[in-house]
Parts: sequence; structure tokens; C-alpha cells
Amino acid sequence: MPSFSNIYTEIPSFGKKSATISISSNDPKKPTVNVKLLGQAPPPKSSVAPMAVNFATVNIGNTSAPKTVTIKNTGVSDLVINDIGITGADAQDFNQTDNCSVIAKGSSCTINVTFTPSSPASKESASLSITTDDPKKSSLGVKLSGQGDGDTTPRATDSNVMAITVNGSLCSNNSYVNKPCVSVTVCTPGTSTCQTIDDILLDTGSFGLRIFKQALNVSLTQVTSGSDSIAECIQYGDGSSDWGPVQIASVILANEAAIQLPIQVIDSTFGIVPIACQNADKSPTDAGFNGILGVGLFAQDCGQDCSNSADNGMYYVCNESSCQGTVVPLSSQVQNPVDLLPQDNNGVIVEFPSVPLGGVPSVNGYLVLGIGTRSNNVPSGVKTYVADQNGEFTTNFKGISYSSYIDSGSNGLFFPSPSGSLIPNCPSPNSTWYCPSSTTSLSATNTGASGSPSGTVSFHIGNLDSLTTSSNSVFAEIGGDGAGEFDWGLPFYFGRNVYMGLEGTESSLGSGLYWAY
Repeated sequence: MPSFSNIYTEIPSFGKKSATISISSNDPKKPTVNVKLLGQAPPPKSSVAPMAVNFATVNIGNTSAPKTVTIKNTGVSDLVINDIGITGADAQDFNQTDNCSVIAKGSSCTINVTFTPSSPASKESASLSITTDDPKKSSLGVKLSGQGDGDTTPRATDSNVMAITVNGSLCSNNSYVNKPCVSVTVCTPGTSTCQTIDDILLDTGSFGLRIFKQALNVSLTQVTSGSDSIAECIQYGDGSSDWGPVQIASVILANEAAIQLPIQVIDSTFGIVPIACQNADKSPTDAGFNGILGVGLFAQDCGQDCSNSADNGMYYVCNESSCQGTVVPLSSQVQNPVDLLPQDNNGVIVEFPSVPLGGVPSVNGYLVLGIGTRSNNVPSGVKTYVADQNGEFTTNFKGISYSSYIDSGSNGLFFPSPSGSLIPNCPSPNSTWYCPSSTTSLSATNTGASGSPSGTVSFHIGNLDSLTTSSNSVFAEIGGDGAGEFDWGLPFYFGRNVYMGLEGTESSLGSGLYWAY
């Protein structure tokens, strides 16, 4: 029987290929026959998009939100990325991270670029330089530009700006991770008897002010229906709930004029607690905060549903013997205080610097009241994503579309684990959180409720159990299981200015309801 052996000549993954088939037999005159093999593998073909990235204006010392550059291989052979770097006059103010090494045919990789201006300038520029083994296009370039804002005046001194600290000075000691806190001043209506309360959770996913009874030392006026008191049971996506009476307070946000509005006083001992709130938070210690400031997209926390139907599951009238569901006019419902401001009443902006992977002990940001109502809240360099009647847009993740929203009150990114995912859950007691063996780079595409625009959001998921063994309390890469929806929690805000347009209002970004970033 003849025998066969192959002899290969190693050459690059594309281009000319050669090999030899050696055939051995018992032919006495020609015991070995060699057959030369020749061929050619088509080369890779590289492209990059976009060709230019403009970061618009970024405050000095702050880091912009990352912008994504994509390298594609539309050729046949693998594309090898030899180097990625930033060059040019202002290269030091731009930074990139990437997951690019070898790109298979038909595949792509992403580069995340950020801009951290170090000084004011008319315009800064650099180039993202990419070298590959594409024989026809071995060098790719992307123009980078941006401008530093030289206004170094602390924004919190502006009358329409509230300071936010995440696990910082405005939060209670031993707070849970990724907790954004503000302070609010509450006064007895019609008086100068006031109290400033810290450790108030900033929540863009709810609407209205809620404060624990234990944190209040000023008297408020009960909202009534006839001789009965109005109370509310509010339930949250994480399964927690708050119960208590609705009372009138005079509230001051930042250095704005005082506004008078209904708020909820959280009091689990008030009246006859309905079944839905039997396990309501009992104290600030129980909940982890003194109260909640809800500045989301809606003017009231329930709206027409609760003014038209007594069977709304939220509002109750209470007397000495019972609490029963009731209709409540809009004016008596818990109100989003931003909606009642005299000038800055069309929305808010939440501003945070970037947080590096691995976390930091705390971070400071700003809640800016109003959009385009003053020189300090004029929109710049953002896309508007219209929300539907529920305040949601669409996120496509791993080929599946989910209803989604942006919520500072959620302390992680919460989304369904993709099928066949390498994102395992943590062991108990943190089994609803993700704990991959190493930090995982992911991306999803957000689309406005009207069908446009669309934009890719890159993010990371790290190991919660490992991260929280450090002394840090603020993390950009923590997340967990979501129940059929995509909750862009607090990590989404890091490195971004996020605009939220209230229902029924207008700004240069459009008509509320919308998100913009």
C-alpha cells in the first residue's frame, strides 16, 4: 500500500500558499513521488467607521462619554490588528480602549475613545491611528476633535444646580454601593420653619418627593378627601414599597424659589396598611435612605389613571377603621417638584464624570434644573431619544429588543442574561447580580420610541463579589438580571450629561417625553 505525507511551507495567513504531497510506494524505480501544490488565499479587507469623532464641548478636567469606533473585516482571511494609538498635537487629552487583536472574516471590533480636556482651547485635535496587515490599506485613521470649557466656576453655586454625591458627603454612613444622594429643604407651608434633609436618593425612575417620618421635624398639612386622609402605597421594581400619608409641604430645590406641593410622608404605621404595602419600608435604616427625590419624565406619580379610577392600587382614603382605594385629582397626587418650578420646569440634566473600571470611593455630580432655560443648561452635542407613554424606548441587546429606561435609582445595569451567556450570576446572597470570571465588554443599541435615532452604548460587567471586597463604593461595571426589560441604572450616567424632558414641555431638544445624551 502506498503511504502519503504532507509537507507545508509556512507563510502568512493570506497570499500565496504552497505545499507538497509526498507519495511513497513499492515501485522500485520511483519509490517516492512528490506533487507540488500551489494556491492563493484572498487577503483581509479593513474599514473603519466613523471617519471623524467630535466630542463638542467638555468641561475642563471632566472625561466625556465614550464614543465608539468600529473596525470591520469584509475580506476572506483574518485581519490582524498590529497597533492602535493616538497621535497628533493634542493626543494627551484623548484616550482609547479596545478589544481588537484578530478580526475574523465578516466580523468587527470596537474602540472606545474619550476626551479629557486639560485646558481651554479653541479646538483640540488628534488622530486615532490603526495599523493592520491588510496589504491594500495597512493604515487607518480617524480624526478626533473637541473643545475644553474654561468655565471653572463650581456649578453647584448656580441657583438651579443641586450637588449630587454618590456614596459621598450627602449620603449616610455605610450606604449601599452606587447610591446617588442630594439634600432637600422642606418647610412648614406658609412659614419660615424649614429643615434641610440629606441622604435623599436621587431617582430619575420615579416622580415626586417622599421622606420618612423619622427624618422630618417640621409639621406639614394633611391632604384630605372630605374628612378622610389621603395616603399612598408606592411599589418599586425591586419588590420594595413605601406607605404613608400625602401631605402638603413647601420645598426648596437648590436655591430656587420655594414651591408648595403634595409629598408622601413614609410611615408604615399610618392607618390600616393595604395588602400591597404590608412589607413596606419601616425606617431609613430599613430602606437605606431618608427619602426619595423623583425627578423622572412625568408631572405626577400616577396621573390620569388615578384621577379616573378608584381601583388604581396606589391611592387610598383612610379613616380610623379602614383604608380604601380612591380617585385622586391630579392636584392632590404626589407631584414632581421640577414641574412646579417657576422657570426651570421643563426637565433636568444629570451630570457625572467618568468612573474607571475597578471603582472609586465616591464621586460628585450635579442635578441641573431646566433645559435651555438659562446659560448653564443649554444642550450641546446630544441625541434626543423620544420616550413612549410609559417613559420607555427600545434597547436591542444580543439580537433581542427590550423595553428600556434610564434610572439613577437603580444602582446597577439590569438586563436579561443572554442565551448561552458567559455572564454567570453570583452565588447567594447576591444571586441576582452578575459575577463573570473577568470583566466583560458588551454593547447594546438604543432606539427612540419613534423609531429613530439609534445609537450604540458600550458597557462593561464585572464581578460584583470581587469588586465589593475593595474599599471602593462606586462602580461603572456592576449589573444583574433584569425581568424582561433593560434598566440603564446609575452606571449609565457616569461620563455623561443626560437630559430628561418632562411631559407636556418644550425645549430645543424637542417635546417631552424624551431622554437625550
